[in-house]
Amino acid sequence: MKIKQVLCALEQFAPLPLQESWDNAGLQVGLTEAEVSGALLCLDVNEAIVEEAIQKGCNLIVSHHPLLFHGLKQISDADYVQRTVVKALKHDVVVVSMHTNMDNAQGGVNWKIAERLRLKECRFFASKQVDGIDAGSGVIGDLPDAMAARAFVELVKKQFSVQCAQCNELLQRPVRKVAICGGAGDFLLPDAVREGADAFITGEMHYHQYFGYEQRIQICVIGHYQSEQYTAEIFRDIIQRTCPGFRTEIAQMNTNPIFYY
Repeated sequence: MKIKQVLCALEQFAPLPLQESWDNAGLQVGLTEAEVSGALLCLDVNEAIVEEAIQKGCNLIVSHHPLLFHGLKQISDADYVQRTVVKALKHDVVVVSMHTNMDNAQGGVNWKIAERLRLKECRFFASKQVDGIDAGSGVIGDLPDAMAARAFVELVKKQFSVQCAQCNELLQRPVRKVAICGGAGDFLLPDAVREGADAFITGEMHYHQYFGYEQRIQICVIGHYQSEQYTAEIFRDIIQRTCPGFRTEIAQMNTNPIFYY
């Protein structure tokens, strides 16, 4: 099997036109005509991830966050992006990224978060159509049973293995309808309120956006990496379903650059 066949399977699930205008999803580094020996699936790409791919005999890396957001004017050892490109090219490792196209796709990143919380009746909010494809930056659905706000926050912490969450004051009514936007999703908070959500989960939120929503919606911010950490499972499922027998490895390297002390 050639790398381009795996890339095609991923892009059929999350077509590149679904990505935001500022994004750079798709092929990042390498030649797709090469035969694939295995795929390492991850959130971010750095030198350590390329090394893990090499050690595991994988000549393809599929990441969520693109390695290349901006054009390179040189390829040297000046920063981690350039060093990663050099290492990948030197060892014939192809890098592919599925970013906001996977965020916006049916069954993508936000749907995986909803699955972790066992939400029902899920649908897009802030929805749109791109080339006739239904898409959306957020997903909204219902918990199996309404619960107190504190219990809801504890459930989110447990399901995403986080020790703390940044929240506004606890809601004094039960939480049932939950809106989700993984990663940096604070731009969708007003939409979540308009949709009648009791709670909003995201990975990052600016300080001033916490103001003014007291007792309107329960904000629960769990960290960018933490909210998207299960994205590699989506890649694995797509590849195994469309390319049976093909070897996939979920990266063991934790690439979260933020530490909590």
